[in-house]
Amino acid sequence: MTYEHILYDVKDHVLTITLNRPDKLNAFTGIMQSELIDAFDRADKNDGVRAIIVTGAGRGFCAGADLSSGGATFDRAARGYATPRKADGSIDLSDDSVRDGGGRVTLRIFESLKPVIGAINGPAVGIGATMQLPMDIRIASTEARFGFVFSRRGIVPEAASSWFLPRLVGIQQALAGPTRAGCFRPTKRWPAASSCRLCRRTNCCRRRARSPRNWWTIRPPSPAR
Repeated sequence: MTYEHILYDVKDHVLTITLNRPDKLNAFTGIMQSELIDAFDRADKNDGVRAIIVTGAGRGFCAGADLSSGGATFDRAARGYATPRKADGSIDLSDDSVRDGGGRVTLRIFESLKPVIGAINGPAVGIGATMQLPMDIRIASTEARFGFVFSRRGIVPEAASSWFLPRLVGIQQALAGPTRAGCFRPTKRWPAASSCRLCRRTNCCRRRARSPRNWWTIRPPSPAR
C-alpha cells in the first residue's frame, strides 16, 4: 500500500509512524484509518521492527476526525458508500465498513505484537486522544493537549475508550475527563508521560514479546469480547 496520510520509517529497528496531514493538524480520515491498520500489519510481519513510535507531523498530534465535509462527514450515502445489508434487509453490522473506524485502529494497536509508544507532540483531540489508550507508553511534550470532547458533540466516547481509559487512570479520573469535555495538559493528575529504554536484543521484542503486559493481567482480555 502506498501511504498518503501517514509516513512509515524504520531506523535502528524502530518503526516511526507519523500522522502526516500537518495542514489539517493531522485530522483523522478513512484513508488514515486504512493506512494505520496496514502499517501495524506490516510491522507485525517484520522481525526487524522491535518497537513502534506513533507521532504527528507539524505542531499537532491529531485534531480528531476530519469534519471538513460538514454534515456529510458521517453520511455514508453522501460519501458514495453503500450500506451493507443482510438478506432480510437489515444492516449487516459485522461488515467492517459500518464499524467504528477509530475503534478498528485502537483494536489493531491493542493487538500489535510490538511495543507501541505514543510521542504526543501537540494537540490530541477525539480519536487523537483515544487512539493512544491501547499504546504501552505515552510520552507527552509540553505542547501536548488532550481532549475528550465527545459530550460536546452529543456522542459517546468512541474507539473502545470507555474500556481502556478506566484501566489506565481509574474509574474516577476516567469519568472526570470526558464529562468535563475539555482539553487538558499532561500533569501528575493525568499521568500521560513516562520514559523507557528500548531493549536492543533481537529476541526481546519478537512474537508476542509484549506479553505479559498490563492489559493481559486484566479480564476480559479484549474490549471486543
